[in-house]
Amino acid sequence: MRRIFAAALAALAASLAAHAEDFPSRPVRIVVPWPPAGNIDLTARALAPALGEALGQQVIVDNRGGAGGRIGTAEVARSTPDGYTLLLGSSGTLTTGPAVFRNIAYDPIRDFVAVGAIQSVPIVLTVGPKTPAKSYQEFMALAKTHEVTIASAGNGSSNHLASELFMRMANVKLLHVPYKGSGPALTDLVGGQVESMMDQLSASIPYVREGRLRALAISSPRRSPLLPEVPTFEELGVKGYEASTFTGLFAPAGVPAPVLEKLATALGKALADENVRERYRSMGADMLDLGRAEFAAYVRSDLEKWRRVARDGHIAVD
Repeated sequence: MRRIFAAALAALAASLAAHAEDFPSRPVRIVVPWPPAGNIDLTARALAPALGEALGQQVIVDNRGGAGGRIGTAEVARSTPDGYTLLLGSSGTLTTGPAVFRNIAYDPIRDFVAVGAIQSVPIVLTVGPKTPAKSYQEFMALAKTHEVTIASAGNGSSNHLASELFMRMANVKLLHVPYKGSGPALTDLVGGQVESMMDQLSASIPYVREGRLRALAISSPRRSPLLPEVPTFEELGVKGYEASTFTGLFAPAGVPAPVLEKLATALGKALADENVRERYRSMGADMLDLGRAEFAAYVRSDLEKWRRVARDGHIAVD
């Protein structure tokens, strides 16, 4: 029996080694668990050609939207761990979402392994043209005189949690108004139906540049070169406030180590491409230059942070 078991192990090891040596022998698929044209989709499509060149094989972007990203993410978690199906993972599917949804068909930590970090996008506090506050200080003063409304993409969304964390750290009370997506929320903010919103820089910046919204503060460690006049929350006295969203490339748990190493090396080469980096900068993103182990720790820490925020704010979504 021992000889049979040893022989089986040897055969498995030989098979894995051969698979790793040949990898990739067919196109690699990146699942984007969101509809086309959003920030996560654009991130994947900017990356795919350079990643394909680094791998020597075509990389296909496959949109599998639905249920706030949970359908496509669960599909990758259940896929064969051979390196040919990857996930363009983000805060919404791996940290903020799992922090608030009661029923989720995957474990964001156990079911995935990080190939590598890609980028982070800061959150911006904006107000509409009908909101009288012209600065962060005026906004805080306004919030003391009446209940200022703050929009989000929905209960339990990344910007809802970012708003909740801000209220706690800045010691201010705002009235949360959830929408079904950032688009409708931004439309009502521009129209004056709500007074403020926390949202990704990439979503907010077109409105700010057109003068339809005013940006009062940004969550990045440093001022953004896209909005150099907008101070950071840190500068404004909200010490330690961090609410940036992240994206990274993930594989289902169980991918052979040599295959994972090939993917990580190729991702590093793709992200060193200046054309890719410039595309991300134009989207308001900062490169998230972390090693695989550092990035895995970053994701775990982010998940725990948002779980605390959700628990303390009694935020849960069925």
